[in-house]
Amino acid sequence: MRTATDEDWPHIWPFFAATVAAGDTYAYPEDLTSDEARALWMRPAPGRTVVLEEDGRVLGSATMGPNRPGRGSHVGTASFMTAPDARGRGVGRRLGEHVVAWHREQGYRAIQFNAVIETNTAAVGLWRSLGFRIVGTVPWAFDSASHGLVGLHVMHLDLKG
Repeated sequence: MRTATDEDWPHIWPFFAATVAAGDTYAYPEDLTSDEARALWMRPAPGRTVVLEEDGRVLGSATMGPNRPGRGSHVGTASFMTAPDARGRGVGRRLGEHVVAWHREQGYRAIQFNAVIETNTAAVGLWRSLGFRIVGTVPWAFDSASHGLVGLHVMHLDLKG
């Protein structure tokens, strides 16, 4: 696990584009250019973007930082993507554990995920196993390519409790 650099973007972009194009896990516009996607994913301070690399290959990436500016900046958020051929190998768990530890080290009070697609059972299960709980679901808020209109979970982890 290490901080992502501009040199990592050409390795992140293919799985970013594939994940968005699949239409089941992220509400990013499908016609993003590489430069537009990079601007969304590569978070400047006080945020951070990391990659999980093995044997010189980027297997996944996560972004993290404040969920909201100003008076909401004590609550963090994060997003995760894994290369399709690296799924099922613990990449998401390792990224998730890193994100939780980073938020704790930075003094955040909690982590809030604003939009976990309810049909993304792997992600929902992973976040629950890391202590997150669903605090609400916005019905029909995501138009899944595979499932049609589905809910978006808001998930929360108390880091100080």
